[in-house]
Amino acid sequence: MAFHSGFVCILGLPNAGKSTLLNALVGEKLAIISPKPQTTRNRILGVINSGGGKRKPKGQVILIDTPGVHTPDSSLGRKMMSEVRDALEGSHLILLIVDVAARHNPVDPLVLDVVTKAKTPAFLLLNKIDLLRGNKEKLLPLMERFREAHSFRQTIPISARKREGLDLLLGKIIEALPEGPHYFDSDQLTDQPLRFMVAEAIREQIMFATSEELPYTTSVVVEEFKEEPRLTRIAAVIYCEREGQKRILVGKGGSMLKKIGTAARLQIEKMVDTKVYLELFVKVVPNWRDSGHFVDELDWRSQLNRLAGKGS
Repeated sequence: MAFHSGFVCILGLPNAGKSTLLNALVGEKLAIISPKPQTTRNRILGVINSGGGKRKPKGQVILIDTPGVHTPDSSLGRKMMSEVRDALEGSHLILLIVDVAARHNPVDPLVLDVVTKAKTPAFLLLNKIDLLRGNKEKLLPLMERFREAHSFRQTIPISARKREGLDLLLGKIIEALPEGPHYFDSDQLTDQPLRFMVAEAIREQIMFATSEELPYTTSVVVEEFKEEPRLTRIAAVIYCEREGQKRILVGKGGSMLKKIGTAARLQIEKMVDTKVYLELFVKVVPNWRDSGHFVDELDWRSQLNRLAGKGS
């Protein structure tokens, strides 16, 4: 039987469930999740290998999680939308995921415009059907409105959180992909470096521990990552924009920083499978989200290039 493979871009508004879908399909936590918008800032790649089966094609699906589609108002926002455009370029299939339980109108013209301009085959995924609580008849008019707006190859109701409809979805994705090669080794789940995943784990705990605008004004960079046989030593910097935000992040007597560090350390230990010694520092960079240069420097690909330069 033919082997199908290709790149599949997950697209949608903030909080539609893109990262939850990526993690559920891959079977590992590759992307951080929170109820706050702009949780995902970079495109994140996850690899699925399907051994096929009765009347099912074999294949390799390279999923690309993207930041939520929005109108950018800062250098960070423009960088996030650039990540969306980069993910779409070269993709064989788009998964437009919408939150059917959202209070706002999920038929968003900005997202539909992005899908239309991409000129790439697209599936419509009606996510969070588990939250409709017996009101699934709400799906029919919604499906009709999307049908009028764009010609989708498939329309599939799912619950990424509950894993409802995902087996059907994966089969349909593989069928829609062209015959192709193994792009990644069968044991590789992502292209993300571990130190980036560590930084994201710390940022996730900041989102859980803080409120209001603070999660959106912080970013994390791992400055030191040393793996020893029984211990991994990590030093990371949390960047914020104002001294008042720094005081909140540090907390009285360092209590907030300790809370964030403890929760992040426990999560990181599961990732690296060793004990972790984690040091966190907080630095203020005024208006860093509006600094194109600083935002570019936060990209993990740029960080890898700097590390390679230091090592040469």
